[in-house]
Amino acid sequence: MKQRGFEIVTDYKDKGIHIPVRKTARSAAYDLEAAEDIVLPSFQKGMKPTLIPTGLKAYMEDDEVLLLVPRSSSPKKQGISFPHSIGVIDADYYNNVDNEGHIFVQCINLKEEDVTIKKGDAICQAIFQKFLITDDDRASGERVGGFGSTD
Repeated sequence: MKQRGFEIVTDYKDKGIHIPVRKTARSAAYDLEAAEDIVLPSFQKGMKPTLIPTGLKAYMEDDEVLLLVPRSSSPKKQGISFPHSIGVIDADYYNNVDNEGHIFVQCINLKEEDVTIKKGDAICQAIFQKFLITDDDRASGERVGGFGSTD
């Protein structure tokens, strides 16, 4: 029985996508890579973040979440940052009808010049985490879409 892990989404099969691995035995996170080359324009007020595709989806248990967090070296080395500080991938995002659960990473470029992220560049870290709910929680809704669909 599968508990948690990563799979390649259908549109990126046979495109050389790597399943994330932890780099050391005591690290908490899995590095996610860009699935294709992306140019991040230098950020200007009012500009929307750029979505970087990973070519991946993640499955997990119902009481788990996948947190996308910035890599400590990303602002200095790549000039990229998250506009929202952290990304949340819910268990019911997996295989949703809109985009199969494809994980995208929202980024902005802090540098004065455009930055090119190459396919295979590590763009964030992903951490599987258990979560708790309140005593009076009665959530019964079902996800009906993909990215940003629960608002």
